[in-house]
Amino acid sequence: QVQVVESGGGLVQAGESLRLSCTTSGLSFGDSAVAWFRQVPGKERERVSCITELSIPYYRDAVKGRFTISRDNAKATVTLQMNSLKPEDTAMYYCAARPKYCSLQQRDYNYWGQGTQVTVSS
Repeated sequence: QVQVVESGGGLVQAGESLRLSCTTSGLSFGDSAVAWFRQVPGKERERVSCITELSIPYYRDAVKGRFTISRDNAKATVTLQMNSLKPEDTAMYYCAARPKYCSLQQRDYNYWGQGTQVTVSS
């Protein structure tokens, strides 16, 4: 059984940093792309970042230069380092996995975690 578990969310002030972790089990992790999505109430879930099986990273424009995604295949973990956080980064952050390639569409991801809340105060 595949499990995807996020951790690392919290409440911070604008300009501060957080590190989110996504730990998986039961997954062919080395053959998987892993993405971070975020969602605020009343809005669609949007992809923040993704890393392919070959460690190629993708970022949405709003977080480029501030967020860094990385993976550790030995630990089956993906980390999202979030720096210079802004109030508009406030959302529930979800980790999701799919085979090989990244996709912008949440429907293309097979496995999802329960989410971790990130709140950035101004």
